[in-house]
Amino acid sequence: MDLSHHFSKQELALLYQEVLYTIRHRLGKPQPQHIADAQELCAYVQKAFGMDEEEHRAIARQVQELESPIFCLKATVKEAKGILGKDVSGFSDPYCLLGIESKSQEPAHPDNKRRLKAVVKDLIPEDQIHRTQVISQTLNPVWEETFILEFEDMETASFHLDMWDSDTVESVRHKLGELTDLHGLKRIFKDARKDKGQDDFLGNVVLRLKDLHCWDDQWYQLEPRTETYPNRGQCHLQFLLTHKKRATTCSRTQPSYTVHRHLLQQLVSHEILQHQAGSTAWDGELSPHASTVLYLHATQKDLSDFHQVMAQWLAYSKLYQSLEFNSSCLLHQITSIEYQWVQERLRPEQKAELAESFQSLLTYGVSLIRRYRIIFPLSVASSTERLQSLLRVLVQMCKMKAFRELCTLSPDLPRMVSEALKSGTTEWFHMKKQHLQPMVKSMEENGKALAKLLLEVIGDLHQCQKVWNKFFIRILKLNLFSIAYLELESLVAGHVQEQLREVDTGMSKPTAESLFQLYLNLQELYRMKDFLPKRYQGFQAWTP
Repeated sequence: MDLSHHFSKQELALLYQEVLYTIRHRLGKPQPQHIADAQELCAYVQKAFGMDEEEHRAIARQVQELESPIFCLKATVKEAKGILGKDVSGFSDPYCLLGIESKSQEPAHPDNKRRLKAVVKDLIPEDQIHRTQVISQTLNPVWEETFILEFEDMETASFHLDMWDSDTVESVRHKLGELTDLHGLKRIFKDARKDKGQDDFLGNVVLRLKDLHCWDDQWYQLEPRTETYPNRGQCHLQFLLTHKKRATTCSRTQPSYTVHRHLLQQLVSHEILQHQAGSTAWDGELSPHASTVLYLHATQKDLSDFHQVMAQWLAYSKLYQSLEFNSSCLLHQITSIEYQWVQERLRPEQKAELAESFQSLLTYGVSLIRRYRIIFPLSVASSTERLQSLLRVLVQMCKMKAFRELCTLSPDLPRMVSEALKSGTTEWFHMKKQHLQPMVKSMEENGKALAKLLLEVIGDLHQCQKVWNKFFIRILKLNLFSIAYLELESLVAGHVQEQLREVDTGMSKPTAESLFQLYLNLQELYRMKDFLPKRYQGFQAWTP
């Protein structure tokens, strides 16, 4: 089964261009669990997209001719702890200066020690230096400030951060109030950052960009320039290596999360179809190749966690409706969307797309429940787990703030499921009745067929009572056995009465025997009423 037909040939080619561009302009040291070799990744995506060698080479040439993106380091200065106290109060008023130096800090460099001790203003041009706010009177400052730092060469660039104690916060603010031109602004910053003056050096962090992963989040030791106070505390930094101005058609014309969703859809469908045990056994785990490509694409596009999970939900919920993998794979996205949901972060078209995906999955899921006897047969070991998973997914989805806000007209889930179970039971009964219809329309054969039908009904009700009922009661607070019994009781009563109208007093012995067996089966069916909750037991369609 090839799902590539969900995209036109042109759409697939543009998406393939996007993924080859992502691999070609990879940034950062590979994570241990990811695939490092670019050729290996290209071979994987060629297979996942179903591209022959000629198509692959043609699109690869296009990618080589496209302009490279602007490389960026998205650096977040989160906080620091245990820094030096430089004021008479025992605290400091810390701020940070940061930027990227184009020359790498290689250990073998003869001037390495001297350069590591140099401050930012001596290494980086003035207009490329970024500055955090001053946090007053603390040894554990919190900034949570993010800066976008552009660079050209991953191999030679390094990140520098200096932390300083400001003793002139008020005077600087006063000077800023009198600022009249850009030259005056530079003079103020120069005064605040000068090596010998009122601001005291608290420590620095120097990192080669090629030593960073695509995404890093950790504490770094603040290094001294002298050995007087070697322990200067730690600084918590977060890094993301991203692109700006990607030259691919997809990146230029479509929202990032839409492109990512399409890529997800193509790779995940390939992963599911490669699963040896079949789609229903697939548990959502992606190969290292697929995980690497999706990770690189999301980080290079600087896709937020929320929009990543949005793309995952839209892709997975759509794929579930054609491949029917284990629906438990959808629970992660439901949980993440619920946790991060803020409606204002979505544009109107995104809200409409999300609402449509909820409605589509709800309709499809209820249709599977209506046909649960066929879709989840007890002869297949995983059926009970799969049905339970689907029920949980639908319940959790309908509880979501996003669902309630976007799907205000959606009916009550238990009521929808109850109606589906009733109609599904009726469909199943008529299907069985049709299947057991005798070839020869004699009273004797009709009696045998009726007895067999009763056995099928009794067997189904035993399964409802012993297996399925506990799941529906626990997850949906619905008594499946009651729904099925009352529906089947009414259907059986009508069918038996219709058949018995044709019986005359001159019946043969075989006919009498078949009708006696029918009578016994009807008795067994009637005795099953004892399993109904008391509120249903007063209802009686017939009595054998």
